[in-house]
Amino acid sequence: MLLFALLALSLKYCVANLTYKGVDWSSTLVEESGGQTYIGLDGKEKPPERVFRNNGVNIIRQCIWNTDGDYGLEYNLQLAQRAQAQGLKIYLDFHMSSTWADPSHQDTPAEWQDYGIDELAAAVQSYTRSTMNSFQDAGVSLEMVSIGNEITMGLLWPVGHMDVSSYNVATLLRAASAGIKGSNMDPTPRIMIHLDNGWNWDTQQWWYDTVLEQGPLASSDFDIQGVSYYPFYNEDATITSLTSSLTNMIARYGKEVMLVETDWPADCPDPLYEFPSDTQDIAISVAGQAEWISDVAGAVEAAGGTGLFYWEPAWIGNAGLGSSCANNLMFDRSGQAEDSVKAFRSI
Repeated sequence: MLLFALLALSLKYCVANLTYKGVDWSSTLVEESGGQTYIGLDGKEKPPERVFRNNGVNIIRQCIWNTDGDYGLEYNLQLAQRAQAQGLKIYLDFHMSSTWADPSHQDTPAEWQDYGIDELAAAVQSYTRSTMNSFQDAGVSLEMVSIGNEITMGLLWPVGHMDVSSYNVATLLRAASAGIKGSNMDPTPRIMIHLDNGWNWDTQQWWYDTVLEQGPLASSDFDIQGVSYYPFYNEDATITSLTSSLTNMIARYGKEVMLVETDWPADCPDPLYEFPSDTQDIAISVAGQAEWISDVAGAVEAAGGTGLFYWEPAWIGNAGLGSSCANNLMFDRSGQAEDSVKAFRSI
């Protein structure tokens, strides 16, 4: 661990060169439907995708729910077409649920709730295949797709809960992958599995070893291991431990790794948890956000990772982004871009 500690200290003096420099903008249409507009660093109103592109972002992440309306298929096609028109690559994040899926919520859509594992797997395969076909028909290319969002405890509960059956989890993921590979999408997007607590190697190793040994899911069914990494939920979530965990993942599984969710507060007057020791010199401010992106991008690159995505920097109506901090956005409440958005230019 001494090597990683010394490495982490040196990251502030390095400029990362990641392949994927991304933001999640899933809630953009929700914001705009409420009248929200966005303003670039030049003081001129412009769509957020242009603000992002002008400041070094080269890929957009967007979540898709198994539902009609907001965050559903047509919603995502509209978003993706806008991103593609700006020359941005697209990463589609299947939540599988009909609402937000995360470590504490992996609800099965109502129409699937009475299904056993075989019926549920068939439904998942059909759903991912038809979604890919819809993007292909709309002329939208996808760079990558994650088959579930932060699925450390499984997906589509209770059938797909890790405590119920890790075999079922493997079966559902195999079905999701098969649907994507069996679709008309050309080229086929690369497939990702996404877990939370990317800094915790013990968690990552337990999950992949447990699920892969079940049999249905093979290493060839996915291409990328994605992780979330947030500094304000656990004081053990150091940048050093993130580097160590990602390094170990690559060594053990031989997959491409990415940090697909992170953010840093511009304002956090009353955090619920102590921040990790090697993050405490980073200011809780707009300038601190830029430093966070630079330091964490350096950690990802040092481990051999290829991408970093900031989660929902433009979700004005949810400034805390689910944390105990008051504001993790890169836009102020009027929609004016903050200087921190420029950080993507240097990673």
